[in-house]
Amino acid sequence: MKVSSPQGIVPLDNILPEEPLLMMGAGPVPIPARVAHANSIVINHLGDTLARVIEQVKAMSHYVFQTESQHILGVAGPGSAAMEMAIVNLVTLGDTVLSICNGFFSGRLAEMAERNEAKVVRHQVPDRESADVEVVKALLDQHRPRVLTIVQGETSNTVFNRDLPEICRLAASMDCLVIVDAVCTLSTMPLEMDAWGIDAIITGGQKGLSSIPGVSLVAFSDRAWEVITAPDRELRHWCLDATLADLFWYKKSYHYTAPVSGILAIHEALRLICNETLPGRFQRHLRHSQALQNAIEAMGLELYVPPDARLNSVVGIVVPGAIDSADVLRHMSRRYRVEISGSFGPPIVRIGQMGEQSRAHNLFRTVHALGSSMKAHGGSVDLPAGVAALEKTLETFAFGPSE
Repeated sequence: MKVSSPQGIVPLDNILPEEPLLMMGAGPVPIPARVAHANSIVINHLGDTLARVIEQVKAMSHYVFQTESQHILGVAGPGSAAMEMAIVNLVTLGDTVLSICNGFFSGRLAEMAERNEAKVVRHQVPDRESADVEVVKALLDQHRPRVLTIVQGETSNTVFNRDLPEICRLAASMDCLVIVDAVCTLSTMPLEMDAWGIDAIITGGQKGLSSIPGVSLVAFSDRAWEVITAPDRELRHWCLDATLADLFWYKKSYHYTAPVSGILAIHEALRLICNETLPGRFQRHLRHSQALQNAIEAMGLELYVPPDARLNSVVGIVVPGAIDSADVLRHMSRRYRVEISGSFGPPIVRIGQMGEQSRAHNLFRTVHALGSSMKAHGGSVDLPAGVAALEKTLETFAFGPSE
């Protein structure tokens, strides 16, 4: 029996909406034109041109990760592949791993360690709270783990682990390696790999960096690299073997066909970050996220996480009980061509403030779409007050002492 050619296949133009959607959810995010153009180019994956590009990617990554590490690697895969590269290269059979779990993605790190046959101690942080330093210290004392995993910003429930620097230093003092998920936070808020004593930072392209999905970065410390390259080290993975990736990224040796278009895209994304500078970028994100949060509260809606544990990169908004969040999301997409995210359990919707999302014109459009859609489904929302609060906060940050 022969399989016949499928019928009814149409061009993408007939599937995609006529007006592009404004992606204001928890990722992927809009990408700058220079990044999109770079992603349209294909070059030799073993040629001199790509070698020059990779050298610049590594140089810019030193700045963005705030590290002198010579073990920054690209990953042909999503942020979760970078997570798994960190786990499988640093966690061995029988190792004790302390996983600080705030939500879905921190739990994914724990699951990866369990699949790698580690003894995983999951510390479930109470909902809407950041990890408590004293609790983590007690767990470190009790279990003496070889590895600790934690997210800086948990996009699933919009919690920010504010005390990450102190937690990292505590772990380092107990000879415990630290793996940090920074997919939504790298370049959107301070993160200092060397100063904080982090052993592995992972990030995807599609959130804070404003690059394409499917190409990621992972940075290992010298201490982590000693573990990875130990003489008795055995690794069952091949694509995610950091030593093989190192041969390509630092010694121009073949590993697998690199995602050249994605590497070019991430080059341009990093270049734009370096041009903006990290302090300038942090200030832009803080200004716009605070303006968004003030607008949401002025409309009469509730933010899910209290201020002391609230993530600025992804903002969680409580959906009033009488409203179906799915209806609001559909209305925003179909009527206003704005897409935000639902949740992984909590009764919230989420608005991203990462990279190109964090622009004033995007905020006005998103606040209008959210408020109007809530009202259309029976919500009591003061949209004019929200827009006024948004504008006032933007003006205060733009012309006040903080600038």
